[in-house]
Amino acid sequence: MNRISVAQPVLNGNERKYVLDCLDTSWISSVGKYITAFEESFAQFCRVKHAIATNNGTTALHLALVALDLHPGDEVIIPTVTYIATANAVRYCGATPVLVDVDAATMNIDPADIERKITPKTKGIIPVHLYGHPAEMETINAIARKHKLWVVEDAAEAHGAEVGGRKVGSMSNCATFSFFGNKIVTTGEGGMITTNNDELAQKLRLFRGQGMDLNRRYWFPVVGYNYRMTNIQAAIGLAQMETIEKSLSDRATLATWYADALAGLEEQIVLPKEVESVKQVYWMYNIFLRNGNATRRDAVMRHLADVGIETRPVFYPMHVLPPYKEETVYPVADLWAQRGINLPTHQALTQADVHRVADSLKQALLQA
Repeated sequence: MNRISVAQPVLNGNERKYVLDCLDTSWISSVGKYITAFEESFAQFCRVKHAIATNNGTTALHLALVALDLHPGDEVIIPTVTYIATANAVRYCGATPVLVDVDAATMNIDPADIERKITPKTKGIIPVHLYGHPAEMETINAIARKHKLWVVEDAAEAHGAEVGGRKVGSMSNCATFSFFGNKIVTTGEGGMITTNNDELAQKLRLFRGQGMDLNRRYWFPVVGYNYRMTNIQAAIGLAQMETIEKSLSDRATLATWYADALAGLEEQIVLPKEVESVKQVYWMYNIFLRNGNATRRDAVMRHLADVGIETRPVFYPMHVLPPYKEETVYPVADLWAQRGINLPTHQALTQADVHRVADSLKQALLQA
C-alpha cells in the first residue's frame, strides 16, 4: 500500500540546475546572485518594494520584531492558535505575547477580541494567516491605527493568499514568510520579510548580517544576528517562484477535489469555508469533527495512519503549552483545536489519492 504523506515538496523546475550552478561557481554561502534574484522575485510577487531573505521563518519573525524596537516589558497581541514560533519570537525580545481567541470560521485571530486585550504596554499585533487563510486585515489595521500600534503579518503558511485583491505580505508594517520543506514555496529552510517601508528595510538588512554597516565593511554599529540565507537556498527559492502560479492553481484544484469527495459528510465534519473577497491558498486542507474531543480525533487519525494516510492535528493553542500556559478559557480555540485534522495537502497528490483519503476518512468516522 502506497503511503500518502501529509505534505511533501515538489521540485520539478530549475531547482537542480540553479543549485548545480552554485556548486560549479563555488557561490554557496550568504553572498551570490540567487539571493538578490529571489528577493526581487518575491517582492514582485507580493507587490511590495522590499523583500529581505533570512535563514528561516522564525528568524524572520524575530528580525522583524528587533527592527520594530520591541523591548523587554512590551506586549504583543497574537492568536492563541498558531505555530509556536509566533509566540517564541516575541519572547526572544523579552516581551510578552498576549493571547487572543480565534474565529470559528477561519481559526484566525478574532478582531472582536483584540481591542479588549490592548494595554499601555501593547506595541503591536501579529495576525497569523493560518493554514493559508488570510486574517481580517482591514479590521485589524483599523484597530492598530486607532491605538498607534504596528502590525506584522505572520504569513508563513500563506504564500499568495489575498484579501480584496491585495497579496498577504503587503498589508502591514512588514510581514514574514517561511520556506520550510512543507511550505507552498520551499528552500528547505528559509524565510523572508516583506515591507514597503524603506527605513525599516534598511534596519532589517543591517540586523540580519551581524549588524555590520551596509556601507562600511567590518564596522558594527549595533548588535546584530547571523540570519542570512545561503545562495543555495535562494537558488531553490528562485526556481520555486518560477512555478508559483501553477503551485497555487494545483492547490485550488486539490481543494475542489476534497470538497467534492467529502460532500455528504457535513453532519459529521466541518469543511473549509470560502469567504467573500478572500483568496485562501490551502497550505493545509483542514476538517473539524462536529462531535467528540481530542480522543476521538486521535482515533480517526490512527485509523487513517493504519491504512497508510498521514495526517496532523491542528496546532495546540498556546495557552495549553507549558511555556505559555494560562488558566484562561478561549472557547473557540479550546473546542476546535481538539477536533481539527490536517488532511494530506500538496501538489503531488492525484484525484485518486484524494478519493482514497475521503473513503478512508468515512470509514474512520464510523469506527471512532
